[in-house]
Amino acid sequence: MKIKITSVYVDDQGKALSFYTEVLGFAKKSDFSNGPYRWLTVASPEDPDGTELQLALNNNPAAKAYQQALFQQNQPAAMFFTNDLQADYELMKVRGAEFTMPPTDVTGSKIAMLNDTRGNFIQVTQLLR
Repeated sequence: MKIKITSVYVDDQGKALSFYTEVLGFAKKSDFSNGPYRWLTVASPEDPDGTELQLALNNNPAAKAYQQALFQQNQPAAMFFTNDLQADYELMKVRGAEFTMPPTDVTGSKIAMLNDTRGNFIQVTQLLR
């Protein structure tokens, strides 16, 4: 068994797609609609057949309350990993990312936190080995 898809709720799927591809550097994996429903995923260009991230429209009251509570508590909705946090941090800043925490050493890793502009904080982590 393996994880194939996980989701993050967003308030606007089109704007989220732009952010996750143009700022974070992910690639669009699937995008299709059925009436008002849109299935939209991105994946790492380094592993295009790996785990996908669904950019799910936040139109469910329970999901919206959960998303807002995480955001108010400064908790990340997702965590991504990199081998070079400083380089990715600089690249994402140039592309317009709003970081709420610059690269910071913590136990066993270095982390940075950014606002995805769609209602979520995202943590980017480099494991220190």
